[in-house]
Amino acid sequence: MFIRSERLFLRPGWPEDWAELHALIDDEQVVRNLTRAPWPYSPDDARAFAARPQVGRHPHFFITLPGPHGSRLVGSVGLTQDGDECLVGYWIAQAHWGRGYATEAVHSVLSLARTLGHDRIVAHRFADNPASGRVLEKVGFRPTGEIRIGRSAARREAVPTMIHAIDLAPPADSDGPEDGGFAPMRTLRAA
Repeated sequence: MFIRSERLFLRPGWPEDWAELHALIDDEQVVRNLTRAPWPYSPDDARAFAARPQVGRHPHFFITLPGPHGSRLVGSVGLTQDGDECLVGYWIAQAHWGRGYATEAVHSVLSLARTLGHDRIVAHRFADNPASGRVLEKVGFRPTGEIRIGRSAARREAVPTMIHAIDLAPPADSDGPEDGGFAPMRTLRAA
């Protein structure tokens, strides 16, 4: 599965991506905000992450930035199942922070989530990571008011975690007046 957004190309990871992945995520400032990534992040960790299989309704993607000499990796985004919740997770390499890539990638995955049949997506962010909260707010997530004690493999300690959620609208039905008011489609059907 692939997603093209305005500036980014989201694609599955391939085993040969491990070295580029390792170069980007081998950064304590990135890894400390992730739940499962250990610190230090080893080449074997990168190999395992790059080779992870896709899981049906919970795909994950490498975020790449296309350019004249190919695409370069800038981060990762994906959906996972945690009990009854569908979670979105993401990270962006520090060299690419502040450019809106996380917002654009999460927005793209939310559009796919609707198509995959998800009606609610949850995100967990560590309380000391307000930048992640801004990303979530920009794409429509709202804080639930719930604070949980989360785990970070890199920090090796419990961390207060803010819970955010978004309820997804079902895809628009283009077979009738619910087509979003796109009159040209009704005109074509009537002809």
